[in-house]
Amino acid sequence: MTKFAPEIEKPGNLFRAMTNKINILKRISLFLIVLFTTFSAFAYEPIEKEKNNIVNPPEAAKVEEKKSDKFNAGELIIDHITDSHEWHIAGHFAIPLPVILYSSEKGLSVFLSNKLEEGEEYNGYKLENKHIVAVDEDGAIDENATAKLWDISITKNVASLFVSIALMLWMFISVANKYKKNPGKAPKGMQSLLEPLIIFVRDDIAKSAIGEKKYKRYLPFLLTVFFFIFINNLLGLIPVMPGGANLTGNIAIGMTLAIMVFLITIFSANWNYWRHIIAMPGVPFGVLFILTPIEIFGMFLKPMVLMIRLFANMLAGHIIALSFFCLIFIFAEMNPAVGWGVSIFSVAFTIFMGMLELLVAFLQAYVFTLLSAMYFGSAIEEHHHAEEHH
Repeated sequence: MTKFAPEIEKPGNLFRAMTNKINILKRISLFLIVLFTTFSAFAYEPIEKEKNNIVNPPEAAKVEEKKSDKFNAGELIIDHITDSHEWHIAGHFAIPLPVILYSSEKGLSVFLSNKLEEGEEYNGYKLENKHIVAVDEDGAIDENATAKLWDISITKNVASLFVSIALMLWMFISVANKYKKNPGKAPKGMQSLLEPLIIFVRDDIAKSAIGEKKYKRYLPFLLTVFFFIFINNLLGLIPVMPGGANLTGNIAIGMTLAIMVFLITIFSANWNYWRHIIAMPGVPFGVLFILTPIEIFGMFLKPMVLMIRLFANMLAGHIIALSFFCLIFIFAEMNPAVGWGVSIFSVAFTIFMGMLELLVAFLQAYVFTLLSAMYFGSAIEEHHHAEEHH
């Protein structure tokens, strides 16, 4: 891989510097969120003291009811960034999604998610903390039946996955048809938007990391991964808007893509790759007992790094944006005037973070695709006889 390093050194340094600045801003933002949340916790302290000193039961019920009516920022954020069995649009309006369950006792069960309200039973099943569990005749959770339950429901993230796949198919099929109808003509419309990105992935990622001779074998996968991550990152930038979904912020998506990269690397690897992992040339035999386990561990560590980088960066951006919106309602409960004042700061900083997240959306797609191409290039790199002789 050393022979390809000079070609990607400068853009790598540029994007690394940009990533460092973004990470610093995110850490500052998280610090401010914790600080403001601490202030709001102190504001609620008198209610906690009142509750502990309650003597009259009706008064205790009133305090408990008042506490339950308070705005819960953590619940709102978790509700937006986690998966669910319905697609929330706005207010109390949500689109129910198909629930598909299979149990060895009851067989296949298919119904819409609006049948399962939180805590209510339907057909022997109940929704508990956004997870479907089996219940017995008394309504208690049946742990044994739940362990044998297969949940293959169409959740919000799965529906969002289908939407992004349909969008990609529409984009690329329509562009391909235009190229067939107008051969040799200048690109127009969506062609002019996608062509620079395709050329960028081909020339600056695939060719530079894999090589001029063998890059075509991996280019379809690299293009698919790049546009899949990029499009879903852009769609995920609207988690606070109606219909927002956090697909790339789900660790299962990053894990699936990382496993694909790992399997392609393993099955594409030549003898030179395995030789450098199992018994690196030129290394004393005694040192191999230490170096070989490290190389094997690093082989499995690479896909884990891909998975965690994509998941953590996109999830952090969503949490920061939602947290600054929640600050408006937290301070508004303390004092409406304070809420209006904080809203100016919260909205301004959220817009600023949104602009940064646009860069991060492209950056994460670029980094994931580049590292994948580098892993493929290292797996198929030819043995250099001159270097071994030297």
